[in-house]
Amino acid sequence: MRSPRSSRSSWITAALLVAAAAARAAAPELRAGSFDPPRQAPDFALSGSNGSELRLSQFAGKVVLLAFGFTSCPEVCPTTLATLAEARKKLGERARDVQVVYVTVDPERDDAARMRGYLAGFDTTFIGGTGSAEKLAAVRKDYGVSAEKRGTGPDYSYAHSSFTYLIDRRGSLRALMPYGRSAEDYAHDVAILLEK
Repeated sequence: MRSPRSSRSSWITAALLVAAAAARAAAPELRAGSFDPPRQAPDFALSGSNGSELRLSQFAGKVVLLAFGFTSCPEVCPTTLATLAEARKKLGERARDVQVVYVTVDPERDDAARMRGYLAGFDTTFIGGTGSAEKLAAVRKDYGVSAEKRGTGPDYSYAHSSFTYLIDRRGSLRALMPYGRSAEDYAHDVAILLEK
């Protein structure tokens, strides 16, 4: 026969498990694909479009939206950046705690000045990252981003990964948003991460 203390302990454990499950069920779900469990986002040191060294770790305390692309991209990159700019507008005052970081895959053309001018056309708070081909390749490797140069001459292009990383205030990778999702989806997920 079980003691009253053992029965009470089992009841408390069961109640805690039910409460934890209910809390998980009630927690808002991210619309992007989640990292479960979250893991630390790899840091990097690149040349920033703002004229300073760009490190991911300098944005601790903010939610970071990290995307990869190039300024000569005809469709995917401008669409993504316009969507991120619209998402920041939807967040209103909360956008001050959100940083968009855009890392180029095209170091031959995308120097800091060119990236600064390009990104300012979407949102003046966006910061671009560039550097040597070797440094950028290392960052892409850390994030599992592919980029393949297509063509020769001045009109070459790149085929590259087109998803956006959502990184929380503690620097953890929380989600991966695929290309083509709406500003509303981004604003929804960023709002959740801002509360954590």
